[in-house]
Amino acid sequence: MSDTRQSLSDLGALTGNQAPAQAPAEAPAEAEAATPQPAQPETPLREQQLDAQGRAYATGRRKDAVARVWLKPGTGQITVNGRDQTVYFARPTLRLVINQPFAIADRQGQYDVVCTVTGGGLSGQAGAVKHGISQALTRYEPALRTTVKQAGFLTRDPRVVERKKYGRAKARRSFQFSKR
Repeated sequence: MSDTRQSLSDLGALTGNQAPAQAPAEAPAEAEAATPQPAQPETPLREQQLDAQGRAYATGRRKDAVARVWLKPGTGQITVNGRDQTVYFARPTLRLVINQPFAIADRQGQYDVVCTVTGGGLSGQAGAVKHGISQALTRYEPALRTTVKQAGFLTRDPRVVERKKYGRAKARRSFQFSKR
């Protein structure tokens, strides 16, 4: 078998037709291995977005609530509508919701948050503040975007109250049936 290959290569050499597929295929592979690839620095795809005071601003929304959030480096103090978070959101579950973005990003106690919230109830307002903090955190530190996005905090929760329909007591509930 090796004799036939050798004779074929000899035949190709005699006629001047070398097998072109073998030589070029091996040469680029060796050339690529010989040239070192430059190391690319780890750069975020987005730039840091800060205002004149060095704060990151974002708007968060949930149900009918809208939160305007300003984030800056600090001691971890969160102020909602001029009051501390423990006063405004008395329930511990709501405070837990607000602090979730910092826990995911491992940034607890590193940023001060000032926010104003309007509309909706306390639960919707807490969700809006969480959404706003997540957005502002990614604007202050763009490298955290993948972490916060994978947790699902950058997506606005689209669930809202369904509107009341005519001929119904509420959105779907019918009026009470009377047999007589």
